[in-house]
Amino acid sequence: MLLARHGLDVLLVDRARLPSEIRHGHFIHRHGPRRLSDWGLLDRVLATGCPAVTSIVTDLGDFPLEGDDLSVDGIPVGLGPRRRDLDAVLVDAAVEAGAELRDGYAVRDLVFEDDRAVGVQSDHGTERARFVIGADGRGSGVARRVQAPVYEVVPTLTCWYFSYWSGVSGDALEIYDRNRRVVFAFPTNDGLFAVFCAWPIEDLDSVRGETETAILDALDGCPDLSERVRAGNREERIYGAVQLPNFLRKPYGPGWTLVGDAGCHKDPYRALGVCDAFRDAELLAGALADVVEGTGPEEELLAGYERARNDATLPDYQANIRQAYLEPAPQELLGMRAAVRGNPEATKRLYLTMEGLIEPGPPPA
Repeated sequence: MLLARHGLDVLLVDRARLPSEIRHGHFIHRHGPRRLSDWGLLDRVLATGCPAVTSIVTDLGDFPLEGDDLSVDGIPVGLGPRRRDLDAVLVDAAVEAGAELRDGYAVRDLVFEDDRAVGVQSDHGTERARFVIGADGRGSGVARRVQAPVYEVVPTLTCWYFSYWSGVSGDALEIYDRNRRVVFAFPTNDGLFAVFCAWPIEDLDSVRGETETAILDALDGCPDLSERVRAGNREERIYGAVQLPNFLRKPYGPGWTLVGDAGCHKDPYRALGVCDAFRDAELLAGALADVVEGTGPEEELLAGYERARNDATLPDYQANIRQAYLEPAPQELLGMRAAVRGNPEATKRLYLTMEGLIEPGPPPA
């Protein structure tokens, strides 16, 4: 979409028939909702039946802290659309902007000339392009084919299992982190309530053997949420995510680039995947438009994309890894939470600051 809006010719291919469901985390927060708004897509996503989230409840083993009215300039702090609905909005917007879509199109290989990627090959033939962009996830076939170097690597730290319930009351993003168990829950499309649970990766064998029991046991550490979920009905099977390495990849080379999880994958603890993919897509689209327009050397502009991505992502990436070890919350954070307890306005400011939506400091006079 962004490349087409820059006036570039874009061929969008996907092996799936779109829209299709993708079974992993899909909460959008931090800078993600504002980008959707800036692109003219936030209202479209909400119109799919995905509720806007303007409340957050967190319990880090101390007490539940609820912040309400969490929006800035009318943009909610978060939303959790199912991927089939989000992707449908994004694909339609790309086509409206002028991109050509071919779904059900499986890329079999990249095409090279003089060590430069110049297109892709499928069962339908070959398509040539000045750049091949791999937006194909953490197991990126494009990255594998070009042997993109990896760095900042940390092995899988957690395992996650999740599903969707009907009949569960609640309109907030809820996060409970206690006893090395994490529960992450929010409302989503079709009146459903998403519940994601995480354990240390070393607990995988015991959790995988009794997954539903393990989820309910984790929920029982959050009595209010547990009562609401148990009063509802699970509408889908339980899904799992257990291969969750942390890494950055070099996101460019001769004729190829990477974006989203293909270029940087993180543990789901902070739910950074979708919002960071939006940001990196914007950075990459700008860099490629500059390359095509000849505003600077290709290597220099794409190296600038990597630097901008890393500058934006590394602080969160490293903090996310620290939290994914599921150690007790630091005393400094617990102290800030205790200081705002019972003060709705101060709690609101704390959450908006932690989400990066306002600057830290006292409220204006």
